[in-house]
Amino acid sequence: MQVWKDYQAQNKDRFLDELLALLRIPSVSADSRYNKDVQQCAEEVKQRLVEAGAENVEVCPTAGHPIVYGEKIIDPSLPTVLVYGHYDVQPADPLELWHSGPFEPVIKDGNIYARGSADDKGQFYMHVKAFETMQKTNSIPCNIKFMIEGEEEVGSANLGIFLKENKERLKADVVLISDTSMISLEDPSIDTGLRGLAYMEVEVTGPNRDLHSGVYGGAVANPATILAQMIASLHDENNHITIPGFYDKVQELSAEDRAALNAAPFDLEEFKKDLGINDVWGEKGYSTIERTGIRPTVEVNGIWGGYTGEGSKTVLPSKAYAKISMRLVPDQDWHEISDLFTKHFEAIAPKSVTVKVTKHHGGSPYVTPTDSVAFKAAQQAINATFGKEPIPVRGGGSIPIVALFESVLGLKTVLMGFGLDSDNLHSPNEKYGLANFYKGIETIPYFHKYFAELSK
Repeated sequence: MQVWKDYQAQNKDRFLDELLALLRIPSVSADSRYNKDVQQCAEEVKQRLVEAGAENVEVCPTAGHPIVYGEKIIDPSLPTVLVYGHYDVQPADPLELWHSGPFEPVIKDGNIYARGSADDKGQFYMHVKAFETMQKTNSIPCNIKFMIEGEEEVGSANLGIFLKENKERLKADVVLISDTSMISLEDPSIDTGLRGLAYMEVEVTGPNRDLHSGVYGGAVANPATILAQMIASLHDENNHITIPGFYDKVQELSAEDRAALNAAPFDLEEFKKDLGINDVWGEKGYSTIERTGIRPTVEVNGIWGGYTGEGSKTVLPSKAYAKISMRLVPDQDWHEISDLFTKHFEAIAPKSVTVKVTKHHGGSPYVTPTDSVAFKAAQQAINATFGKEPIPVRGGGSIPIVALFESVLGLKTVLMGFGLDSDNLHSPNEKYGLANFYKGIETIPYFHKYFAELSK
């Protein structure tokens, strides 16, 4: 479709400028100090959809941050694609590790450096510009709806309510999401599944106040030490998770499926070099690709307690804390796993401390069908612009609401991401390649074209 290429070439600088403007808005959903910025970002997304040609665009309030909805119905008899994305971003901490301001986007070495550049502003905005391309060239082949939310990074607590209250408005044939990665631009891939998530916070309390570590040390349990011991016990010598019942429902892949998974291009030495590590770590008996795609995990996301300021303070802390996430695989249920974790963590605590476990949020794992019309449309779209068949892979991350789309709306999801695993998601110096951004805009119209054709 030369008309698409021409339009995109003529407007590529404007496309980028608009994305950079969105990236300057610190739409951090986890921190209430940014609530006004999150609202501003929602309004900006609404304006961009209107300008692109969407209709019935509105900022829909929820009990938390709003959801932006828009649509273009060209013919009710044609298939409908529901595009999902999120405009909220992770906190930028630790700020001192950023090479440039997290909300002051910088283009360097072909990458856009900014919080949210890859996750997910840069990726959902590809869909807005792909839609504009089709709209302005009078070539939209199917109906398109947009649902861009502001709470994905904090568990999408209000999205389920919105889905249930708007089933009729959200009627579609498939959900299309770009919030995942591909192997590389040289080896494009499509995620065929995502891991689930259970996110917990633990609090270990010892004495009723901070104590002098000389006067009381050795006689009173130190919550920080106890917490460290409890966390360490969650894995055995083979890095196998020790929570009773944790693996009971894990879906094991066949030898053939494992071999196919490991056939994907992967350079272990380059992987270690990129991360600055001497060796990998993980569950014995599984490759790195398997550990990050088809095996469940328990990870500490943050740990603190006692004095952490400058200089020294010899204190035995009253409390110690940790945030712990578990990535889950089919057929693990995040509610069950959260309960198993809570029961186990409370059981292994010595009598010298008390333990409080808080369940924050989670979501179910998801496997997308690879024989569907929508998946085939994604394969053909990538083949059309990359010149090669995409490799099917399992994603290690989680998009908890994907399972919700199926249970509430009855819709399958296609995960057509254009980011890279090396884009520093959730980390300092998050980046997104200019080539990836433009390639997504180029490819997405082909998905709609082939989905419409294959749906006939």
